[in-house]
Amino acid sequence: GWYSSLSDSAPVHLCERFLVSVQQVSGLPWWLAIIVATLSVRTLITLPLATYQMVIIAKVEALQAEISELAKRLRYEVSFRAKERGWTEKQSRFQFKKNLRRIVSQLYIRDNCHPFKASLLIWVQLPLWISLSLALRNLSLDQSGPSSLLDQSVLQTDMASGGALWFPDLTSPDSTWILPICLGLTNLLIVEVFSLQRVSPSRFQRIVTNSVRAVSVLMIPIAATVPSSMALYWLTSSLVGFGHNLILRSPAILKILKLQTVQSESPYRDILSAFISKYFK
Repeated sequence: GWYSSLSDSAPVHLCERFLVSVQQVSGLPWWLAIIVATLSVRTLITLPLATYQMVIIAKVEALQAEISELAKRLRYEVSFRAKERGWTEKQSRFQFKKNLRRIVSQLYIRDNCHPFKASLLIWVQLPLWISLSLALRNLSLDQSGPSSLLDQSVLQTDMASGGALWFPDLTSPDSTWILPICLGLTNLLIVEVFSLQRVSPSRFQRIVTNSVRAVSVLMIPIAATVPSSMALYWLTSSLVGFGHNLILRSPAILKILKLQTVQSESPYRDILSAFISKYFK
């Protein structure tokens, strides 16, 4: 089926070789090698894309005032033309929307900030997350593709004894549920912290936030049924992503990126205060 094809795909086998290489070159135990590999991928690939996304979004937001002003002028011009040429209300609306789209498109080209570019992060991050997850599953269950880097039986033995603390065997699920619960709590914390940033969220934003909350809770039982190596990767990925998002809110980083924002000079204190105010008062 499609799942078997995906597990046996070239990107997944490439991720397998990457993970094995990190462990072999570093000589670290498998649990630590997974953490190092995750940190490397998120820092070298997704962090630059997240930074680029912030720059694009900031440029789009900076254009809103100009778009609003141009829309007012366009509305006046269309109204004048409508009276001159006898357009109906429907024709006037069509002309306004068509010309506004053209103007906005020209502004995006001028400032090189088409909103679609802001979605580049998810188009890279999601396939990468899936590929690394399946690679760890294959390595844990001895279903990895042919590789000269390491003998399959040796790899299986190393993974089975490569855990730590309460999850010594990375090939079996975490029977204590500590990793799955930590994963769920981390993802919920991420959702709550960043939902606090929106003063008056739209209906769509509320739907998205509640959907992500539901997925975060659903991931707990799922993480309890997969090999501990996968659960460890998911938890590490969430923690690193959370850390990167906090770093990108730093006034110093925003200054380096030359982003004009209305954020306060103490974003971390503000987040903590808002969190305490919402849940502990």
